[in-house]
Amino acid sequence: MNKTQRDQFLDSLVSDSEMQKVLRLRKLDSYKESFNNGSALLEERLGQGWEIDVVLKTKTKIFKTKDLKTQFEDKVWVLFAQLGFNTVSKDQSIEIPYDKRDTSLRHPITFFAKDDETVILVDCISAPENTQLDLKDYLDLLRTHKSGIINYVSTLYPGTRPKIKYILATKNIGITSEHVTALKNLSAIQFTEEIIDYYYTLYNQIGSASRYQLLGTLFEGQEIPELDNLIPAIEGKMGGHTYYSFSIEPEKLLKISYILHRNKAHENMMPTYQRLIKKSRLREIHKFIDEEKGYFPNSIIINIVTEKKKILQFDRSNNQQSESISKIGILHLPKKYKSAYVIDGQHRLYGYSNSQYKSTNTIPVVALVNLERSEQIKLFMQINENQKAVSKDLRNTLDADLLWDSDSYLDQLKALKSRLAISLGEDRLSPLYDKISIGEDKKLITTQQIGTALNKSDFLGKVKAKEIEKNGTFFSGNLQQAFDNLLEYLSSCFTHIKNGAGDIWDQEGNIILINKGFYAIILTLNDVVNHLYKENLATDYTSAKKLYQLSSQYLDSIIDFYKSIDEEKISELKTAYGTSGEAKYWRTLQASLKNQHPDVHYEGLEDYIKKEEKENNELAFKLIREIESRYLKKAIKDKLEEEFGKNWFKKGVPLKIYTDANALAVAKNREIEDDEQLTDPWDQLTLINYREVILNNWQKLFETMYTRPSEKKISGGKEAKTKWLSDLNRLRNANYHTYYVTSEELSFIEEIHDWLAEGKSID
Repeated sequence: MNKTQRDQFLDSLVSDSEMQKVLRLRKLDSYKESFNNGSALLEERLGQGWEIDVVLKTKTKIFKTKDLKTQFEDKVWVLFAQLGFNTVSKDQSIEIPYDKRDTSLRHPITFFAKDDETVILVDCISAPENTQLDLKDYLDLLRTHKSGIINYVSTLYPGTRPKIKYILATKNIGITSEHVTALKNLSAIQFTEEIIDYYYTLYNQIGSASRYQLLGTLFEGQEIPELDNLIPAIEGKMGGHTYYSFSIEPEKLLKISYILHRNKAHENMMPTYQRLIKKSRLREIHKFIDEEKGYFPNSIIINIVTEKKKILQFDRSNNQQSESISKIGILHLPKKYKSAYVIDGQHRLYGYSNSQYKSTNTIPVVALVNLERSEQIKLFMQINENQKAVSKDLRNTLDADLLWDSDSYLDQLKALKSRLAISLGEDRLSPLYDKISIGEDKKLITTQQIGTALNKSDFLGKVKAKEIEKNGTFFSGNLQQAFDNLLEYLSSCFTHIKNGAGDIWDQEGNIILINKGFYAIILTLNDVVNHLYKENLATDYTSAKKLYQLSSQYLDSIIDFYKSIDEEKISELKTAYGTSGEAKYWRTLQASLKNQHPDVHYEGLEDYIKKEEKENNELAFKLIREIESRYLKKAIKDKLEEEFGKNWFKKGVPLKIYTDANALAVAKNREIEDDEQLTDPWDQLTLINYREVILNNWQKLFETMYTRPSEKKISGGKEAKTKWLSDLNRLRNANYHTYYVTSEELSFIEEIHDWLAEGKSID
């Protein structure tokens, strides 16, 4: 290769002296420049869409937001630069010759990155929203050029044999499983934005030590030539497994270890189970090791994976205790990336990653060999049983892998519900993509709630450990079939709702994408499916696609509900908490559908409405009594006394009410022997009487006190402005045992009570 061509390529890479400057610029989400005030270049830039940031005495600073494509490319570039790849291409793209006979033939990539041992070739593809991309032409071109690219890169650094990896970094891009396999066959790998974000999070938590995870991902199974892998160890037996106990320098273990963090970055490696490393905890451990010279006597637990499950080489010593089960000797650790999975102790191990003692201290290790992933999960769960609680979402997510092949129907359905949640939340083409909490990624809807909703439905029937008591509408014993059909049905239904709801779906804090919303929709769909079965419109042989089509008219009604719901009802549903809140949301949605589809049987709706209204009674009558005694009887009397003095009752009360009240008091007092219990004429007035007193003294005394703020400008005068008292009186006189106060009526009573209680009626 021509030296000038080589030098030209190397000159296109960022030098060590430039790295910090370029890194700072790439981290920004906008371009920034500065020009002399009034200069032609400044005017030219402003004409090209740049915006003014700040105007100084002699200069003007301007900026222009990077487009989404550039922002993503810069984000990926910055990640690799931060993870120790100190030789990176400068520009937004670079071309690599792939034909040694004609170096003008070049393959474009987004950027080139190198460290002491590896070369990474990165292509970035992004889209503004989720898109499925056909990579056939792209892969064909890469397949044709790949060997030439590798040959060229190898000649750039004579005397070395860097490991080379090709990465396709994508954002909002879905590709088929066939194309994922094709990438793998080309020794390439896709890094979705979730994987990029994972390494950013890891970097923010543990700094450059996150590089070990990256190398494990990129070069799994490849040899680490310089690693000294011979370790003195004890071989023993435990729980039917052979294990090895030894002490090792943290630096060595870090190179071969890998942590199966439970998040989207590892969804192609399921099952995974570890929580993400906590920065605060790591900082404490690092301080404990370096500043306090502390140590950890408890062992780190790992699972060593050998090639094709070969027996791990262990050279037993000649000097053995003949009667001991345990044996001493030299263990040959695999000299390969990602060959030791950390089951317990990730914080202790990574606490050494930046420690001055990482190569001079040793840490105790218990290593099992070739444990199945499900066995690793069980061990992880057992270890953590009495330590920091494993979150419900993580436990539920682990169930998808741990219980799928169980002999118990109860366990199988747990696994099914977890797997449904994972698929709905992690499939890029799912309407609920990135909306469901998977593992310890906190999102809008929990896996716990998905399980609760499915449990309440008839989709999966009723089972005992060894018996199906009642077939479900989707499950009758075939777990995989139930999963496939229910996933397709739910995906189709939620896609229909998403498309119909339009902007509502994407509004932050909307009423649909919350736990109660998912619960209500699932149980309403359960009503619909049960109706279709009851009317023989669907059977066990109806496809999920057909079932969705039969459900579409009911889905349209659900969409109508969300499009017509007012802010008051939204607030009411959002603030209804616990299981009663879930029921309220579901029953509200049911009642809405019943208006359009009265033919459907809404199990328990009538009873619920009656029960809810009966419960409203107690609160409603309590509030009315308080309004009557505190905010009418006492307040009106005080006002009349203030105006008329000791003759307030005679002068302030209309004649008929005055006469009737005195007569009632006399009649009652004739039956009372204890003078202390004698009743007063004022005590005989009712709500409607108070209204008459108010009307009799309206303009002078009560107009300001008893006109609702929202009714100050209504027509109809004092009669209209005191109608609320007539409405209140009607409810006050209703039969407590036979009349059910509706939610709307209760809201009215609460509003009146709050208005009066806040003193808005007082001058």
